[in-house]
Amino acid sequence: MAAVFLVTLYEYSPLFYISVVSLCFVVTAAMVMGWFGFDVPVILRSSDETESHLLTPEKQMVQMTNPFTLKLGSGPASVTDGVSVGPCCLEPCVLSCFWGCKVSALQGALQAHQDGLKLSTPQNYLEALHLQYHYSQTFHIGNLDRVECHTQIPADHEIKDFGLLPRECYPLVAVLTLAEPEARDAYNIVASVTVIHVPDDKYSLSARVLFQYLLTSQGNMYELKPLFMSAVSRGESEPFHSEQNTQPREPNDEASRGEHTPVLEEDWSEGKGRDCVVCQNAAVNKVLLPCRHACVCDSCVSHFQHCPICRAFVQESFTLTQGPAAEQ
Repeated sequence: MAAVFLVTLYEYSPLFYISVVSLCFVVTAAMVMGWFGFDVPVILRSSDETESHLLTPEKQMVQMTNPFTLKLGSGPASVTDGVSVGPCCLEPCVLSCFWGCKVSALQGALQAHQDGLKLSTPQNYLEALHLQYHYSQTFHIGNLDRVECHTQIPADHEIKDFGLLPRECYPLVAVLTLAEPEARDAYNIVASVTVIHVPDDKYSLSARVLFQYLLTSQGNMYELKPLFMSAVSRGESEPFHSEQNTQPREPNDEASRGEHTPVLEEDWSEGKGRDCVVCQNAAVNKVLLPCRHACVCDSCVSHFQHCPICRAFVQESFTLTQGPAAEQ
């Protein structure tokens, strides 16, 4: 009966031809989209199709040693009571803290570095900021020091807040530079600039790092961006900050044309839990871009066009390096 119905439909109805042509078009379009890397619905994929037809491009990275790290310290933080920061350096360095630094002044200083003014010493920053800050404080940090530095605006300045949003000043800008001239010649990274939000009466958001920049001796500027590791792999649910993906930061147009992007060395100690989320056997050593999830190994990365964690389409990946360098 069904055969008779199909024969009758074939002979007398143009809908049969329309249906066949439409089905062929949909199948062909799905195949073409899959070949060119577009996201094809699972229902249109064949049962034997895998995501490994299009290999994830390997991003060319340049390995650098970052001599600086700076983290927020323990304890409460506010504009009136100050804030503690924890610097850690591979070489003796100088920590310069600028309270109430003008946004335009900092951006101008960073632009000046890219235009040829090498910001590698505390004096360079004092000159580049043109005194457009409320208070500055300097600490000398040894390469073996692991103590927190407490910076605070003196009470006689009577500064309790930095106004309503949008603000013209960053609450705190912390700059790390190498103290010895010989060390400045040994490292490609010459300074670390960290912009920190400190709560006050007008804006009570908890203290946190807003931006972190690395300045190189070639006049480039890169913004540090955190990588994220699976909570199942690490046994916790926080971002993974030991390694940072450094991308050129606007308005650094010249630096953005660089052929490579530097990636900082790191020191992964044993026991941190870094198994591949796919095979659960090999160590995680691939970072997926643009989502920045560090979750798969060398073998598994070639089998996915989508991140196993967030399902974002993977445009590129790069290899995590292992070496004796400072965190961050």
